[in-house]
Amino acid sequence: MIRLAGVSRTFEGRSGRVEALRGIDLDVADGEFVAVVGRSGCGKSTLLRLIAGLLPLTAGEITVAGTPIARPRQDIAMLFQKPALLPWRTVLDNVLLPVEIFGWGRAKHRERARQLLDVAGLAGFEKRLPHELSGGMQQRVSLCRSLIGEPRVMLMDEPFSALDALTREELSGELQRVHMENKSTIVFVTHSIDEAVLLADRVVVLSPRPGRIRKVVDVDIPRPRSLGRNAHLADVARVSADLHELLMEREQPAAAGAEGH
Repeated sequence: MIRLAGVSRTFEGRSGRVEALRGIDLDVADGEFVAVVGRSGCGKSTLLRLIAGLLPLTAGEITVAGTPIARPRQDIAMLFQKPALLPWRTVLDNVLLPVEIFGWGRAKHRERARQLLDVAGLAGFEKRLPHELSGGMQQRVSLCRSLIGEPRVMLMDEPFSALDALTREELSGELQRVHMENKSTIVFVTHSIDEAVLLADRVVVLSPRPGRIRKVVDVDIPRPRSLGRNAHLADVARVSADLHELLMEREQPAAAGAEGH
């Protein structure tokens, strides 16, 4: 579904040249959930914006369903850290916003919006305004809005990072269920190793800047997953530990390199 071949991105600015990503090669299968982890500044968010067509490539090529990405597309949805709901629109009208923007049939999508809100545990909140909802509920509305057009690809940039730990785990469970039902292809950026293991089929570990793929870790654990006591707790803990060690391995070489400059 998504193919990245030799993808690099360099930023030119007044302070100089910054190489954010270098030589990224990655294939994401149709319906697969891939998480991307790495230290701050390693290019995780830049990678998502390149796939979304929000930034031009410096080198390489990205294709979705065989078509090169040159600009934003209707079949690719992006979910950011903050819900970015319109405060004067109700929950239902916020979910239906893409329908108006792209000129889709409102009557047809209205029922789907209600179904999505029901799946997200927001049935009965259709007429509420964003300020009447908790942060977790607002992010659920944003997730429903991303799903309204049945996108083939969903790009998620730390969507739960501003939430408390219990709400994050609850929404991780919701996202697992939504993904199992909708079968969208998802690329999910996170700083949380536990979140990556709970959600992903594979976890891509990026090196410090310039971001390169250090390793891709398979998460072969049956769903649904949780951090609580369950039959798969040992497997979740093992993969989390492996990822933690991978990320920590880069600390010493990176520090030594910094001291040498």
